[in-house]
This record gives sequence, C-alpha cells and structure tokens, in this order.
Amino acid sequence: MNYWLAIIAGVIQGLTEFLPISSSGHLILFHDVFGFNFPNELLFDVTLHLGTLLAVVIFFYRDLEKIIRGFFSSLVNWNLKNNYNQRLAWLVFIGTVPAAWAGYFFEDFITNTLRSPLIVAIALIAVGLLFFVFEKYSQRQKDLQIATPFDALIVGLAQILALIPGVSRSGITIIAGMGRRLKREEAAKFSFLISAPIIFGAAVKQLLGINSFSESDFIVLALGVLSSAITGYLVIKYLIKYLSNHSLNIFAWYRLIIGCLTLIWFFFLTVGV
Repeated sequence: MNYWLAIIAGVIQGLTEFLPISSSGHLILFHDVFGFNFPNELLFDVTLHLGTLLAVVIFFYRDLEKIIRGFFSSLVNWNLKNNYNQRLAWLVFIGTVPAAWAGYFFEDFITNTLRSPLIVAIALIAVGLLFFVFEKYSQRQKDLQIATPFDALIVGLAQILALIPGVSRSGITIIAGMGRRLKREEAAKFSFLISAPIIFGAAVKQLLGINSFSESDFIVLALGVLSSAITGYLVIKYLIKYLSNHSLNIFAWYRLIIGCLTLIWFFFLTVGV
C-alpha cells in the first residue's frame, strides 16, 4: 500500500510544485488525510523535491548550461550589459540568495511550527486572493532580457514566503515577477530557474542527516522521486504555454476552495466531531 501512496504523493508533488497551489501544503494535507506515515515524513517530502528538481534540470538543461557558463565567464570577463547569459546567471544568483539564507537559519522554526493544516489553509486563501489583485492591477510588459537585478531581488525576497506551507514557491514568485512588470510566462520561467538551487540545497542538507533506512524505504523514496519527476516535467512544459494566454484566476479559485475546505476540516478535527 505504501508503494501506491508514494506514487500518488509523487504525482501530487510534481503537480503542485510548479502549479501555483503549494506542494508543501498539499503534502501536509496528504499525510494527514491518508495517514501515510513514512519513518521520516520531512525526509520523504524533501526527497520528492529531488524529483521535481530533476524535472527542472531536464526541461531547462540548455538554459541552465548557459547560466552556468555565463556565471563563470563573468568572473573572467564582466560584460553584463551586453551578455544575456551573464546577466541571467546573476539574476538567478540574486533571486536565490534570500530564500537560501532564510531556509538555512529558520528551517527548524518552519519545520516545528508551521507544518499544520491551519497554516496551510490560511496561506492558500491569502495567496489566492493576491492572485486576483496582481492579475487585475499588474502591468505585464517585460521579458527576462530586460529584467533588472532589483527585479530579481524582489522575486527572491518573495521566495522567502514560500517557506511557509501553503504559500507556493511558484505562485508567490510569479506574482512578484508580475508586480515587477514581467510577463506572466517570463515570471514563471524565472520562478522555475531560481527554484532549482533552493530545492537542491534543501534536499542535500536533509539527506546528509540520514543514518540509514531499509530497502523497502528506498523503494518507496525511489517511486516517489520517479513519479514526481515525470509529472513535474509535464507540468512545466504545459504551464508556461498556458500562462502565455491565460490568467492565474483558475488557480486562485482552486486555492480558495481547498483553503476553505481545509479550514472546515480543521475545525471539525479541533472540536472532535
């Protein structure tokens, strides 16, 4: 049974990591609703993120190769004004630093305090409402080619909020990019690119703390990673196309509905009905 639940959890991770509806929030609800008790729940969730990291690397491997080359070439020949790869490399670096810093220093607080259905519900609803606001009032004119370091910093600071379960890394960074006048699909692409270093760092930090686990645990983790990687790749492929012609409103409505249902469920759990 755990094998099937691991596959389902991987599909949920692959869908919700890139759709702006919160992967961490959905995984917390998944564990609570299905009673899926892996020996280390946080390890399982972080390992699923390796699957979505694999999806990002495979889908954007050409961009990532150019970013890495651009970063190292900038150390030898600084030419950010005329070299797009160098500029994008530093934009990704700037966008990554704030969340990396916050995750390193506040991981224990986040793990021990914020992983609850109530926090998830509130975050789902709050960010869903923000989707409506930014869709209505943001001016979406800019491509990444003309994005500035300040744009990247704002998106990076917004990514800190994604550490709160229910916020959604992609959701909060996409609307932050839209707030800086990036086109919706360009904001999504930048969101996915800056997620890769954060996901990698968080996963490595957690995995280094593993002492041992059984062969059956390894199979569960492997199934989760595989299903999240396949699902995540497909979501990236079609979400960017979707956002070029459609708003975030459908995701906002989804977040409001799931958030309200979670609040009702949490209320009944609390009062013992």
